Amino acid sequence: MDKNKIEQYLIDLMYTYREVDKNIWLVEDPERSLVGIVVMYDDPVVVFRVAVMDAPEKNRLEFFTKLLELNATDILHGAYALENNQVVLINTLDYATMDYGEFRSTLDSFSLALLQHYPILSSYRQDSGY
Repeated sequence: MDKNKIEQYLIDLMYTYREVDKNIWLVEDPERSLVGIVVMYDDPVVVFRVAVMDAPEKNRLEFFTKLLELNATDILHGAYALENNQVVLINTLDYATMDYGEFRSTLDSFSLALLQHYPILSSYRQDSGY
């Protein structure tokens, strides 16, 4: 199979998405708490990525401790990471062995994490008064 497996899974899941470049899809489906999810095929892996927020300048130790706790206890597929001071949620799957269930589980995990974790994480932002 070729990269069309990714697009077929997005169609089967009935997500709102668009192909923004060769081998890169952007999922924009607010009804399912999936906004700004980038799915990229970079042989041999499929990378799922979403920018969550900028890392706060204050209370960084507490913030990153909370991220690590969430990684350990509350994320089934993927993990939080730091990229140029931006917190991202990321996961990779091996394209050759990736099946529909793994693909769906990753996006479901992202949706749940964004819905449940963003209120917790955003409380560390400077404008939140934390």
